Amino acid sequence: PCSAILSSYLLGERLNLLGKLGCLLSLVGSTVMVIHAPEDEEVTTLEEMTSKLKEPGFLAYAAILLALCFLLIFYLAPRYGQSNILIYLTICSVIGAFSVSSVKGLGIAIKGFFAGQPVVQHPLTWILVITLVASITTQINYLNKSLDIFNTSLVFPIYYVLFTTIVITTSIILFKEWVTMTVVDIIGTVCGFLTIILGVFLLHAFKDMDVSLGNLPQVLQNEQPAPVTRDDKNILIEVDNSSVAPEDKPKVFMLYT
Repeated sequence: PCSAILSSYLLGERLNLLGKLGCLLSLVGSTVMVIHAPEDEEVTTLEEMTSKLKEPGFLAYAAILLALCFLLIFYLAPRYGQSNILIYLTICSVIGAFSVSSVKGLGIAIKGFFAGQPVVQHPLTWILVITLVASITTQINYLNKSLDIFNTSLVFPIYYVLFTTIVITTSIILFKEWVTMTVVDIIGTVCGFLTIILGVFLLHAFKDMDVSLGNLPQVLQNEQPAPVTRDDKNILIEVDNSSVAPEDKPKVFMLYT
């Protein structure tokens, strides 16, 4: 949302009143999600991180993300990437699941390194480094492609929603965050996320409308009712109700069936 607002002022890109309202809703939704965010399950060593990554649920989830990513990159992107804003941004978001997991694992590795643990010799450390470099490179590549084609005020909010969705799903599957969530936190998280989606919808759906605080009354007044169309049988003849018809007015004959 902040990127969309800044792009409208710094890059001269147009952001109407509804777009600004969408940015505000996205910020409110993000705040609600942060307030009700669950606590991460405590993972302190690379061995624990390895066991998390080897769980069948996460392996199946990672396989689905990889298959989706390959489908987007090799089939959909060459055909629809130039016209559909969701293609490149979905690639960035799906790859983001691996970058976030890698950052989490490398954070544990760095803590272990300063604690004197042999993290350099651990194979997971280098796997995480390679995964992080590859995922970030791919994200930057497709994000730049999207920015070259589409409006910046649309790219960043949509990317934010898609990326947040993938990250939340990944954290829930990998770190079992749903175990510590109460009913209030679940409702708050869902409501915050739906608020973000509503904000992005306002940004995207009404981007071409010229709506501002100055011309809002004019926009509302310019809405004219649709003209009423009548059948020929209803407008066959209009009878003049005047008592005396002018002599120069043509006579009207009515046919009754």
